Formats: sequence, structure tokens, C-alpha cells
Amino acid sequence: MGTETVRPRENGKGAVLIAGPTASGKSALAVAIAEAENGVIVNADSMQVYRDLRILTARPDEDETACVPHRLYGHVDAGEPYSVGRWLDDVASVLEEAAREGRLPILVGGTGLYFKALTEGLTEIPPIPENVRIYWRDMAAMEPSEALHAKLVQLDPVMAERLNPADAQRIARALEVVTATGKSLAAFHEEASRPLIDPENTERIVLSPQRPELHRRIEQRFRHMVDAGALDEVAALTARNLDPQLPAMKAIGVRPLAAHLAGTCNLEAAIARSVVETRRYAKRQLTWFRGQMADWVWRDV
Repeated sequence: MGTETVRPRENGKGAVLIAGPTASGKSALAVAIAEAENGVIVNADSMQVYRDLRILTARPDEDETACVPHRLYGHVDAGEPYSVGRWLDDVASVLEEAAREGRLPILVGGTGLYFKALTEGLTEIPPIPENVRIYWRDMAAMEPSEALHAKLVQLDPVMAERLNPADAQRIARALEVVTATGKSLAAFHEEASRPLIDPENTERIVLSPQRPELHRRIEQRFRHMVDAGALDEVAALTARNLDPQLPAMKAIGVRPLAAHLAGTCNLEAAIARSVVETRRYAKRQLTWFRGQMADWVWRDV
């Protein structure tokens, strides 16, 4: 989107939130608004925080960052896990900076949970012992999700009622919490911290491209990533021998390209697999946005 799509804001809103699936044009819209309204762009994507993954996570390029201030991009080492709570702490500092400088904060990204925590508050859950986490992770890998859900019915019927029996990951998380704390995850949700931003004082936008166009953009962008040096980026990352369970190691494209570098598949197969994974991720994002952001302004692009 160009600046011609951006009109001076007359609603007095204190922030702009821009969500959307990967490759939907969020960054371009954010830059256009920031240029028109003295804004600062704040990252709300859980993968773009990692310093080691500039290309594969499609972080804003040098031209974009030269135009307007960008915050919380590439400021975390791939060897560190990065939580929603830590992101909120970082965002709080950025919002204070924006207020001091008289800039409009524009939060942009595809991580729905970040936006939810920003506008609704964060649930404070005590750390889960590693042995408990490993136990339920292994159970989720070995047992059908329905069997896992049956265990949740026994231990936490409130969360069992809320969760889809096929959602093994969220069921395992609920089991971790109730096993470690003796308290339902639902109870923690009810004790969420105060939100950093009042959603009523924001302009909230979800970009929603047509599926064929989104699929085309995803493939085009991934091929551009490979041409821009994604293989070198993955080679440098894998050379660090980091824990494969770290979030950065699970970024889309890392495993297929690493497999190609290891000689187990050709480059075209690695690209095809990465494109499919990205399209599936975009579908999951849109499903989440429809369920959680139905009251946002949806824009067809």
C-alpha cells in the first residue's frame, strides 16, 4: 500500500495496531502511516525479534528502517527463548519513549497472542518444572489428542470444556499448569494483569488478502529470501548447535533449508516445503484472527 491510502487521522486514537497473516503487506502499511503521522513502528511478531533471522523472518529492510523509527526488531539472540511477558516489558519501554517524543506508536505483526496480551493483559503463571513439561510433551507425542483430552477432563474439567479435543498442544499446556500448580489455567486467565493499551483508544486493523494472492506472495517472497541469502543465514544458525526446541530454531524455513544444506534434499524441495509450511501458518493466523479479532477493522488487500 502506498501513502495515498493513508488519510490524516481525526479520531484521536492513541495507537495503531496492524495484524494480518504473513506476507499480507503489514509493514508497508505501517511505514505509510508512520511517515504520514510521525509514528514509530513497533514489532509484534514473535520471530522478527531474533537477530539471527533477518532474512527468513522478513524483517523490515534498511530502506524502511531509514524512513521511520523501528523498535524491537532483531534485538534478541537466537539462543534465548523470548516470552510474551518479556515482549510486554519491552513494549512498555517503547510506549514510554513514544509518549516522550510525541510519536504515534504503530504496533505491527502477525503474533495474535502479543496483541491479545497488549490489549487484555497477561496471565501470570508460575514457572512449570522441566520434568512436568517434558512428561506432558512426551505424552502429547505418544498419545492421541483425544486421550490427552480425557485426562484433562479428569484433572481440569473447566479447561477441558473450553479446548478442542484435537488441540494437543493447548491441552498439554493446560495439563502442565494444573499438574504443577494444582490450579486450573482458567483461574490464571481470570487474574490477568492490566493491559498496556486500552483497545478502545486504538485503531485496530487486520489485513486479509484473498487466498490466491496471499499464496502467490508467500512463494514469491520465500524465493526472494533464498536469493537474498537465506541459506547462509541458516548455515550460520545451525553452526551454533543450539537446542532445536528453541523458538528461533523452529522458524519457518530453518529446517527445510538446513536439510538441504545437510544434503538430504535438493533446494527446490526445501523451497516447496517451506512455502507449504508458510501457507499453513498463514491459514492458522487467519483462523485465530477471525476468532479473536472479529471486532477489528478488516481490510481486503
